[in-house]
This record gives sequence, structure tokens and C-alpha cells, in this order.
Amino acid sequence: MTAVIEQAAPTDIADLRQLYYAVYGPHYPTALGTDPAEMSRLIRDPHTLWLVARCPRTGALAGSAAIHGEAGTRIGRLEGLAVHPDQRGSGLAGRLTEALCSATLDAGTLDSVYATVRTVSAGPQRVVARHGFRPLGILPNAVDLGSRESLALYARHSPGVLDRRVPVAEVPALLAPLLRTAGESLGISYADARPTPPLPLPAGPGAAPLEVIEAPAFVRRRFHAHFPDGGRWFYPLHTPNILLTPADGGGFEVYAYLNRTGGYCALVAAHPDPAAAAGWLEPVTRTLTRAGAGYVEALVPLEHHAALSAFAAQGFIAGAVYPAMRRDGDGFHDYVVMSRTTEHIDFRGVVVDPPLQPFLDSYVSAWASAHLPSREVAP
Repeated sequence: MTAVIEQAAPTDIADLRQLYYAVYGPHYPTALGTDPAEMSRLIRDPHTLWLVARCPRTGALAGSAAIHGEAGTRIGRLEGLAVHPDQRGSGLAGRLTEALCSATLDAGTLDSVYATVRTVSAGPQRVVARHGFRPLGILPNAVDLGSRESLALYARHSPGVLDRRVPVAEVPALLAPLLRTAGESLGISYADARPTPPLPLPAGPGAAPLEVIEAPAFVRRRFHAHFPDGGRWFYPLHTPNILLTPADGGGFEVYAYLNRTGGYCALVAAHPDPAAAAGWLEPVTRTLTRAGAGYVEALVPLEHHAALSAFAAQGFIAGAVYPAMRRDGDGFHDYVVMSRTTEHIDFRGVVVDPPLQPFLDSYVSAWASAHLPSREVAP
């Protein structure tokens, strides 16, 4: 019997929690499938479209998925895609994905939608690929779902968006393999971006330790006071809940989103500017690791050569690139996902579809260049 797709309602929350438990077990790391208050908020959120698939005879939920956006941006995140184990292979995941994209991208309300896709099997990658999503990179050890899993980054753009990318004159040479792979995947070119040596790392920290402030409401208020204009920072769909600053009050504040359930952290912004904290990336990462983040990532504009160089110098690897991510007037800016994990990366359990394989190869090569000694020939 064909399931009926309709918008989620607050009365579905109990059944939705059971659905996500049936699909992911007790380790699902997002509030969308576990926190009734947050689920209720998202269902009512005008920037979120949440669809469910329902058995027309019994009313039981067979599937769920949402595209979550936020005010002030035209980018969305496909999340919470779940199909009950009894319905797998029915094509329901594809129907939900296409219904969401038709109501957002095709309707012109969003410029792009991205998805982070599990790599424990090729099925999730093929679902999004069949509906216009293309691979952008790999995020090793990105989430803890009972054990560390790597995710793949995919995105689908509205027609014409990729043609309006703002060109970049030069990039760190270490990004060249990733950009070449992304260009071949998306049919775009980075030929005008001249590879150049990385810039020197700014001066390192003094003796002052870092203080960690975990007061989400306070951090959020302070963040918006420092960054009232979204043009000065850009990490869509991530609101910081933690603040790091030197104990002596010197110089800067780093804002981050920490998810202890999933064991990951996103560096959102630094005040007064990223350069002020660039030399502190090592102690910042160590502090976040002690706080429970086995994976730390940052979203860096492709045109910010100095910031990309600073992250690379502190062991961050460019695993993905998101072309045309942020709209700026009539143009769009590209961004790079730089990530660092303190846990052992084990790719033996990773399953990648052929279009994603070049990104995995690019990451492994970049990791080896950053962490393995160069081969020397004895005279």
C-alpha cells in the first residue's frame, strides 16, 4: 500500500521518536528525533519543512525527513531522513527527498540544500544522488553513533547558482587536489585560482590558559551582540553554545557549537576577527577535545588564504568544499570544510559509491601529506 506524504504535526512527536529509535537505536545525536520540545519547535518553525510518510490504512508512520533553514539565509539542511526497517527498499526515502526539494529548491525559496550522509552503506548516498545531490567531500570521524562514523557531504543547488560563483585569485596549494576533484564532480572550474604556498602561522599563545564558558543563553546573547550582521560570520544552522577565551582576558573570544551526544564541535566565529585567534588553534582544539569533541570542524571562506593556512598548520585537513554556499548580492562565495579529529580514523568500514571515491582518495592523500614524514633518500 502506497504511503501518504504530508506535513508533520505536533501530534506525531511520540510516533516520530519511536521511528527514529527503530532506525538509529539509542544513539541518534540530534534533537530532531529525540527532544520533544525541540521537535515541536521545528514542526512549527516557518523555516523548516518536515514531512512524514503515513500508512493510509493504519496511520502508522513509515518515514520522516525535513529540510531545516533559518532566517537570513537561503541554504537548507536535509536531515532526519529515516525509513522504518519494514519499509526499506520501497523507494520511500527517495519520495520524501524529492517532495522536500520540490517544495524548497524548485519553488525558489532556497539556493542550495546540503546533506551529511552516512557511509556505513552505499544506500543513503545513492538516495540523495538519484535526486540531484552531488558529493562535495568526506568528513572523517564526524559523529559518534555508538562508534565513530565518517559522513559524506552532498549538496543540490538551484539552477544557475553555480554559474554565479565569485572567483578566487589564489588558494593554498594543499587545496588543489580537493578543488580539482570538486570541479570534476560538479562540472565547474577552479583554473583561475592560483595555487600558492601557505602563509606563515601567526604568533602562538602566551602562558594564559583558556577559560570555557558553557552557558548557552549567555553565549548566544553575547554572540549576537558581537555579530549582529550575518555577513561578518557564516556558519548556517549552527548556533554557538560554548565560548572560549584566554583567562587573562587577552585578545579574543572563540564561539563554538558543541554536541556531546554526537561527540563533534563546529567552530562558528572568533571576535574581534579570526586572525586574533589563529595562533591559538592548537590549545582551542585540545580544550574542546577535553570537553567531549572527538571531531572539530570549521567552515572557512575559500578566499581567506591566511585562515586556511592557519588551520592547515594546526593539523586541520580540507575534507570538503561547498561551492556557492553563501549568497552575497548577485554572487555566491565558496567555502571549505577544515576538520581535525583526535581519534583514530578507520576507513575499513567505510562504503563509498563511485562518485564519492575521489574525495576519499583526496582526503587520504592530504592526511598523509600533513602527518607522515616525507621520504628522504640517503646520499
